[in-house]
Amino acid sequence: MIERNDRPVISVFGSHAPEPDSEDYAMATRVGRHLAQAGFVVATGGYSGTMAAVSQGAAEAGGHVIGVASGRIERMRGATLNQWVQTAIRYDNLTERLMHLVTKNDGMIVLPGGIGTLSEFALAWSFLQVGELGPRPLVLLGEMWRRMLDTFVQPRMVARDHVSLLKLAGTPEEAVQLLQQAFKAVDGR
Repeated sequence: MIERNDRPVISVFGSHAPEPDSEDYAMATRVGRHLAQAGFVVATGGYSGTMAAVSQGAAEAGGHVIGVASGRIERMRGATLNQWVQTAIRYDNLTERLMHLVTKNDGMIVLPGGIGTLSEFALAWSFLQVGELGPRPLVLLGEMWRRMLDTFVQPRMVARDHVSLLKLAGTPEEAVQLLQQAFKAVDGR
């Protein structure tokens, strides 16, 4: 496991687009707050949208926030890390950033998002499926993911034990509870 101060690191994937007054931003802020209150370190892509919201929620609840940055994103969008990032990890390209976020964690939560979020989720699921990553929780938050799985998962294409690598949550509270349950099962508590 990847730990900071003996606390598990949870990567949270989500969109850069949601604004602070949106429902997605509010949901992501709750995710960050509940993760911090549960004792997890939060790692995000570090920029705007739900990445900022998760970071804000975690920081305001006294948690530690890691932002994983990419020079390519900063050059392309003029982006800077959000104000709640406490530890910055920088890569020049998206591939290294993606690999860090997907592999340097003890568990993952996937929020609603676009192509980048889908890439993070698909790579994480694939790595879990083939054993490239050791067992860890991968929680999908929101109805978007349930609908996507209902459409994508075909019995002869995706085995049930591969679908069982995923946990579906309807609320931020449920997502964090699923993480906590996974860690209790591993720790035997």
